[in-house]
Order: sequence, then structure tokens, then C-alpha cells
Amino acid sequence: MDGTDEDLIRPIYKNGRYENPFDTWANTPGFGNLFKLMRSEDFSKIPNQRELDKTLPVETPDFEKLRNPPQSELQIMWIGHASVLIQMDGVTILTDPIFRDRCSPVQFMGPKRYRPPPCKIEDLPHIDAVIISHNHYDHLDYGSVQSLNSKFSDKITWFVAAGTKEWMLNAGCKNVIELSWWEEAELPGRSDFKFASVPCQHRCERTLWDAMKALWCSWIVKGPTKSFYFAGDTGYCCGFKQIGRKYGPIDFAAIPIGTYYPRWFMRPMHVDPEEAVKIFEDVGAKNALGIHWGTFRMTREFYLEPRTKLGEELDKKSISRDKFFTLRHGLVHTVGKDIPEHS
Repeated sequence: MDGTDEDLIRPIYKNGRYENPFDTWANTPGFGNLFKLMRSEDFSKIPNQRELDKTLPVETPDFEKLRNPPQSELQIMWIGHASVLIQMDGVTILTDPIFRDRCSPVQFMGPKRYRPPPCKIEDLPHIDAVIISHNHYDHLDYGSVQSLNSKFSDKITWFVAAGTKEWMLNAGCKNVIELSWWEEAELPGRSDFKFASVPCQHRCERTLWDAMKALWCSWIVKGPTKSFYFAGDTGYCCGFKQIGRKYGPIDFAAIPIGTYYPRWFMRPMHVDPEEAVKIFEDVGAKNALGIHWGTFRMTREFYLEPRTKLGEELDKKSISRDKFFTLRHGLVHTVGKDIPEHS
């Protein structure tokens, strides 16, 4: 991997907790703001299942394609939210897997899925690596981790941000590699595959007592011929330009486009489609998939707005909608070959 380490932005770590080093960060959570958020207008208007089957159809994956990915192309499948399956250079990678009905510490309350996963973990092809961006329940799901361990055991290598390894080991994961921003590691058995933890702007907590004790990150994966960037969950910050300078250009990126309204609360933690396009440009992505939308009932923008606004923002910058696209849940897509869907 190329690039110099001079002036690369680093996380702040004080008194056992991490802090964002970005001037774009604001710590919006708090009981007053949460109360104000609960009273804000909800524009999501998620319809009934019959209408959802038309507007956000879920496809049964082409498992034959998944079992026999193209050797010279990059193949992807959007499972939902931030869960993406990527096959490149003979390696299969899964991001932030969540297959359960709710992203919550319990399954009887919390944000509920309104689009089902297109398959079960038991249906997945062999997984070589799983990358975790941070420990929020919609990105690190205990039940999904357990199911992956049950199916694949020690065949998976887990790549996690600093402060998360102990949780993963306690959840039964066998091979866990923990990295802070700009640290790199090889995929065991594949010296030609590098994983790098890189910056993003977010926060971490799973309880009232562990806020910011673990780090958040995005990820770069570089194989012998292809490269992948996973933005995870993030507000917009200066870190993306540094990622582009050090690791770009990047063949394929998965970038969040949803969970952004109301902006006064969400802006520090979640990009909107306009900022997602900035990330696309900053990191030097050749192609990108819009993620983190259309799956869980979480925020208050109209449920189809992320897809629509992404297209509008691309048009403003004269960027082809074939370059930064959305996909139906479960559709197996060959990047740069198949024609993506558009709003």
C-alpha cells in the first residue's frame, strides 16, 4: 500500500476513552436532544409490505453466482443496511453483518427491520473475512456473530477497530485482528491481501457505561488486482481526503446514504447523499454502492429519499448514476459489468 504517514489524522485517546479529532464533530446525544429528537416530525412514511415489495423488492440471491464468482471481476451483494458481501481476487468478505429482526440488545424492542434479509447465514458461501466498523447494534449484532461462528468457526478472520477484540473473543470468534487508524494487517494465508483501518467520524457504545471505550473506523481492503473501501457509519470529515491520497484510486466503495434526518442531530454521525458523493470523490472511488438505508426503521427522512437524493446529487456533479448506485436487496451484481438500478 502506497502513501506517507506524515500528518495523518489520529484518534484521540484520553482516560480510557476515544474522541474524534475532527472540527466537524459535535457530541449531539444527551437527554435534552434525545427528547427533542423524539418530538421531531417523522417523514419516513414506511408503507405496508405489499407496497414495499414494489418499491424495495428483496431478491432471492443467485447462489450459483456466489459459489462461482468471476475470477477477474468484483462481485457484490447488498444484504441490507451496512451488510455487504464482496468477492474479489478469490476472497469473500462480509461487512457489518446483521441478519436479525431488530438492531437492539433485545429482540422484543428497538429499531425493527422492514425489509427482510435476502438469505440466511446458513445460505452464505464460504466467508474468508468479516470487517466490523464499530460496535453499535445495527453494525455489530451478537446473534449474527454467533451464527457466523457456528457455520464457519475458525475459517473466518475478523477485522475490528481498536477496543473491540475482547468483545469478539467473548462472543466465540477465534481469529480476531484489532487495528487502530492507519494500521494494516494481512489476511492469514494471503500475503497479497491487506486490510487497513482508516478514519471516519462517529462514536461507539453498547451500554450506558461504555461510551467511546472502543474505536470506530472505516476500512480499506487491497487485493492483488482489486481494492475495496467500506465507509461503515460516519459523518463527513477531512479524513476521507487523506484516505484517497494514501490508498486511492479504489475500485469499489460501500458508502452510507441514509439515516440522516433530522440534520441538526444526525449530521456529526451520519452523512446525507450530498456528503456521500463527497466521500466518493475524496477517496477516489471508481464505483460505489449506497448502503445504510432501506432496511431498518431508524430515522425520519422519507424511506425512499436516500435513493432519490443520491441520483440528484450525482446529476449536479455530472457523475454517472452507473458509477454510484443502489441495488435491490439480494441482487448479485458484477461491478462495472452489470447495469445497476436507479431511482
